[in-house]
Amino acid sequence: MVKNHGKKQRAKQRSRRTGAAHASAAAGTTHTHEPLPDMAVLEELPHSAGRKLDTELAARLVAACRTACKPCQKTLAQKLRTEQRPTLVALAAAVYALVPGVGAFASPTTRSWAPLARAGKSDPAAAAEALAAVEAMDDAAASELLEDTLDHWAVGGASPEQIADMVKVVPADGAPPRQRPADPMDAFRDAGVKVFTLDDLDLGDDVDTYHLAPNYGVLLMRTTTPDGQPMPMLTLYPETEDAGIEDLERRTDWEHWGLHGMPDTDPAWRVRARISDRSLRGLVHVGADGKDTVELWRAAETVSLPDNWWDLLDRVQHVLIVGPVTSPEAPGAMEAAGEAGELLAVVARVEFR
Repeated sequence: MVKNHGKKQRAKQRSRRTGAAHASAAAGTTHTHEPLPDMAVLEELPHSAGRKLDTELAARLVAACRTACKPCQKTLAQKLRTEQRPTLVALAAAVYALVPGVGAFASPTTRSWAPLARAGKSDPAAAAEALAAVEAMDDAAASELLEDTLDHWAVGGASPEQIADMVKVVPADGAPPRQRPADPMDAFRDAGVKVFTLDDLDLGDDVDTYHLAPNYGVLLMRTTTPDGQPMPMLTLYPETEDAGIEDLERRTDWEHWGLHGMPDTDPAWRVRARISDRSLRGLVHVGADGKDTVELWRAAETVSLPDNWWDLLDRVQHVLIVGPVTSPEAPGAMEAAGEAGELLAVVARVEFR
């Protein structure tokens, strides 16, 4: 009994030290997620008000989110909420003190706390108030703030598949199942014909391949979420002959959308916006390494957005992307595409630059 008791005590100590679940700590099967991000920057933020931070715990939690390890996320998040509120504040402030808004899908807790985080950048009193507010939260409120915060941190290294379940909107109703078309080059490969792709040519980073692939244009629109909130929307229309539904199915993981509900959110898809002139710059997919993997649209010239559309973009920080629609301004064109099952959609994140 004494021996077993000692083993249990050591497991508890290991669990407290590593953040692992007690069962895995007892079995000696604790694991880490690599690479661990460098979280030393958190200590430079004023929001911890001089309190000691557990940057190692923060790094392991973010790494667990980026690898979609839910058991570790649950255990480490609980440890952060119950034992390290100053570290939670620093993690959250690193996000919400920098972005101009919280986005349409943030919790009420985050919406009410974010202004303190922004004010704390230049006001030590507000920074201390931000810390005090989080330390006074109950577990449910702290969980909401942490979950919203980790959604942002996870995007830095997670693939769309790993984080898609974390940032869901209302699923579409009655949409046909998505089927990716076969690569037309497969027939040549099966016949023994050598096929070269752009990746095979290794053109290097100095060569702009944007115009070698199908391109799209965008039309500014607005829509309403299922709960009645306004949301910015971009409709894609083909600009080159090879652009269209088959190209989008081949180059994206967007779902067929029948104009009902909202499609899934995929933070790896980014609508880039430039703050200095209030313009949109492009629509891209960002890979796990932070590099652009797909570029569907690039602004040919700088056009400042209407004030009301920019203000909505700034507030919501997500955009509904829908396409392709050959003549998006024609009455009923989008509805016809949706009814024919030839409309794809995704909710993309706005990346301000």
